[in-house]
Amino acid sequence: MALYCGIDLHSTNCWVSVLLEGQQVIKEKRIGNDLDLVLEFLEPFREELEGIAVESTYNWYWLVDGLMDAGHRVHLTNTWAIKQYDRLKYADDRHDARWLAHLLSLGILPEGFIYPKEERGVRDLLRRRLFLVQKKTAFLLAMRGAFECRTGLRTKTNDVKKWTIDDITPHIDDPFASMGISCLLGPVGAMNEQIQLIEKAVLKRGRLREEYRHLTTVWGIGKILGLTIMYEVGEIDRFKKVGNFASYCRLVKSDWWSNGKRKGTGNVRNGNPYLSWAFSEAAHFATIHYEDAKKYVQKKRSKTNGIVAIRALAHKLARASYHVMKDQVDFDPERLFT
Repeated sequence: MALYCGIDLHSTNCWVSVLLEGQQVIKEKRIGNDLDLVLEFLEPFREELEGIAVESTYNWYWLVDGLMDAGHRVHLTNTWAIKQYDRLKYADDRHDARWLAHLLSLGILPEGFIYPKEERGVRDLLRRRLFLVQKKTAFLLAMRGAFECRTGLRTKTNDVKKWTIDDITPHIDDPFASMGISCLLGPVGAMNEQIQLIEKAVLKRGRLREEYRHLTTVWGIGKILGLTIMYEVGEIDRFKKVGNFASYCRLVKSDWWSNGKRKGTGNVRNGNPYLSWAFSEAAHFATIHYEDAKKYVQKKRSKTNGIVAIRALAHKLARASYHVMKDQVDFDPERLFT
């Protein structure tokens, strides 16, 4: 007798449903987020369970790892790709868990990638670095905008990075306005320190694997971005085509067209936001250091805008990176713009 299990996971509890292949409910229950309680509930069905479908939420690590360590076959669901029946009159956690088990029994469950547990620490630390970099940039732009608003003086973000309080107060008479800018100097300095500590730790622990060592030949990708891409990708062989990889990086359009008319948009959030950011960063660096990349972005900007232009270059770099990782070859800039 083949049984299938679906787990609808939440922050404090989860609903566990065990179904027979024909959708008959064998047993189901709401359980607190305690691994021992979940394993105890599933133990009577261990031999008959064909698989367990777990909803991919922000807190899935403990549950998936625990179930796998206990010998269960676990499937992490891609929640963005799952679609319930349209116009349901009623739905709750019980029905969601049953639906996961039903899709698993039919063999059509959209699955996510279960990243190896031993490498998640470095990957998540690089994600924390990304978070700090984004916050630091937001603080710098806030300081720059407030300074230009009150003085009319044009500044550059690179100059703002070097500011001290003595660079601000001589230009602004109002002490409160001056303090509104200088109060951000401390947080920016603290974030800089933490970013450097993270980079030092990551470079000490992380090494580009053989199949990823050519990544640093791609324009705009250094050691840290190379490691970020490697840890986010995991295994490049899980992407059958370059288009699948570009879509996973959120670098393709999601518009729906019919008869030449735009009918709406698809799921723009389906994919990896960290890879999207990494290749956008690479595109920024490429425009600074490589003339061909700069000309390409300028040409695109003349037709659209700066953001679209950078994203277009990021798309090209992502496609090139796919072939660099897949074929284990150095980056060839001549093939990028032909």
